[in-house]
Amino acid sequence: MFLSGRDLVLLGVVKGHSNGAIQPAGVDLSVGEIESLADAGFLGKDDKIMPKGDRIQCEYGVCELEPGAYRLRFNEAVSIPPGHVGFCFPRSSLLRMGCYLGCAVWDPGYTGRGQAMLLVANPHGLRLEIGSRVAQLVVARVEGPLTSLYKGDYQGEGL
Repeated sequence: MFLSGRDLVLLGVVKGHSNGAIQPAGVDLSVGEIESLADAGFLGKDDKIMPKGDRIQCEYGVCELEPGAYRLRFNEAVSIPPGHVGFCFPRSSLLRMGCYLGCAVWDPGYTGRGQAMLLVANPHGLRLEIGSRVAQLVVARVEGPLTSLYKGDYQGEGL
């Protein structure tokens, strides 16, 4: 069962949202920062190295993005409660502009200002304003007992 957007706000799952962000089945997340990827990353069996990022400079809060992949950090802080899991999906307006937002699963106990991959596939690029809503977070209950809460590398990121 998924929680309503109103319940997510009442439970304190999403902090720093605008009133217009509350949706029937979730809460919209907005753009906080955008980075271009400055070098290669490494993902091994036992290690990972994140690529460096160069912050995109935006004139008057509007970023001119060429086609390519970008790292995006959300404005809103998220705290996934025990017994729940968070899923983040791109808003349909972003998809209709030829762009995709890839998000990971947020496990029970995750807290932070998450990141996502923004893929600008439109050959003409994208003009994206900081603070615009690009994703929707939906949260579902996890059935059965949990063995632990999230304690991974990204706990508390961006806070």
